[in-house]
Amino acid sequence: MNKIMLIGNVGADPEVRYYEADQAVAQVRLATTERGYTLQNGTQVPDHTDWHNLVMYRRLAKVVEKYVHKGDKLYVEGRIRYRSYDDQRGVRKFVTEILVDNMEMLSPKAAANATGANAPESAPQPVQPRPGEKSDDEVLPF
Repeated sequence: MNKIMLIGNVGADPEVRYYEADQAVAQVRLATTERGYTLQNGTQVPDHTDWHNLVMYRRLAKVVEKYVHKGDKLYVEGRIRYRSYDDQRGVRKFVTEILVDNMEMLSPKAAANATGANAPESAPQPVQPRPGEKSDDEVLPF
């Protein structure tokens, strides 16, 4: 089984390209961080950040283009792919990519509003007492 799940932060705005008949491909850099900790003997283990190359196709790529920005927190599911190519000097390069099948945006709506998205925030609605129940101002604290 080839399955990967990641939660991380987008490192830069997505790169989206279109090819044949309005099909899109998006590339996103995602940073995942393992928090540091202290061992029982007092040794400090620092944070460790890994960078992942995400690739999304078609409809998911168009969603990424419209809604995902640098700094957003994402949850992605997909599969890992290894490939290689020869660069302009003839040196063989190896690339590890995550082909994303499913994505959820985890950034709060307030952050999306700060980046210019037009998502209305929902204000909490006051709770009304049921018929026959006393409201909070009628209930004595003793």
